[in-house]
Amino acid sequence: MIPEDICNLIKARFPDAIEATVLDAARPYVQIKAESLVEVATFLRDDPSLRFNLLRSISSIDLLADNKLACAYDMMHVPTENRGDLLTTTRSFALRVVTDRDDPVIPSLAGVWRAADWHEREAFDLMGIRFSDHPDLRRILCPDDWVGHPLRKDYEFPLEYHGIPATTEYGLTNPRH
Repeated sequence: MIPEDICNLIKARFPDAIEATVLDAARPYVQIKAESLVEVATFLRDDPSLRFNLLRSISSIDLLADNKLACAYDMMHVPTENRGDLLTTTRSFALRVVTDRDDPVIPSLAGVWRAADWHEREAFDLMGIRFSDHPDLRRILCPDDWVGHPLRKDYEFPLEYHGIPATTEYGLTNPRH
């Protein structure tokens, strides 16, 4: 199934959910409204013609110029059965959700794909995106008392942490200054 077909299935089932489509890129995706994410993801997982049974990754994106943050959900259908001598084909697709930078909240997909649990914790820790209804949203890479979100483009790198000096390749300064 080609990306246009997947997009058309989403449009037919959720006509008000789609904000944009990018189907001619190396990684085609559909941008959907945050409030539709859980329903659309569940549909993509459960629909017999799609069966996106693997959430490969969640990538957080800093759209600083637009004062937004986003998450891209990279899904795959991994064949689980043989049909004669040929395994059914693997296919991939992505969803994207854009949220406000000042109050970034996206619904959790941990109830749809278990793999979302840790991916969402990483996006929370490094970009500050909160995932509503997440079962255990807490930092996963930085210490609990870390200030800020290190992958944001406007992040100010600390010069020390608990008395431990921090250096960068930029000589103790923020690379953006």
